[in-house]
Amino acid sequence: MTLTRTHKLLITGSLLLGLSGCTAMTAQNPSTKLSPVNAAEVAGDDRVMLFGADVVAYITQNAYVQGKPEFSSTYQEVDFHFSSADHKALFDAEPTKYIPQYGGYCANGIMFGIPWGGNAADFKVVDGKTYIFGGFVSQAAFELELDKNIALADDYWAQEVNGNNSFIQRAKRLVIRVPHYKTGEEQAAEVQAAGKLGS
Repeated sequence: MTLTRTHKLLITGSLLLGLSGCTAMTAQNPSTKLSPVNAAEVAGDDRVMLFGADVVAYITQNAYVQGKPEFSSTYQEVDFHFSSADHKALFDAEPTKYIPQYGGYCANGIMFGIPWGGNAADFKVVDGKTYIFGGFVSQAAFELELDKNIALADDYWAQEVNGNNSFIQRAKRLVIRVPHYKTGEEQAAEVQAAGKLGS
């Protein structure tokens, strides 16, 4: 495979970023089984899942609710914020029940082997599991073939992404794309054709 100049720059930039020990790299790649994660530094906590979204509310209320630093727990080196003491207690009793799939990354991205993006407000709960998305089109495209796409994302998470460095995995799969890769424009066109977008 011949790499273009852009691809080489992308790989080089990603590797340099990975080697720099930057805050984002540390935040997204804890040294535990829960790695990589869609996390960032928030309110003095180094590695807050989904910028402090209350992960329990997805399951108990089917809603995005922002958590508060005063109700927080740490699990597998990742910090979680909750909207209430009750939600914190539910999480503490059974954390794996509430942690979003694929470390809180966009499920649509993980379907392509890419741990990238994920907005706390864009989610879907399926069979008691929370899936996060990077926006409306990303979610709508994923839902066009929901069962198939969950199976693809599960496979890529298990075989490639889980336990690996998010920055290296992202760079790899942006250059060496999976056979079923589709651009954002291609996905938007499919969503439009399915009548899921307004004209």
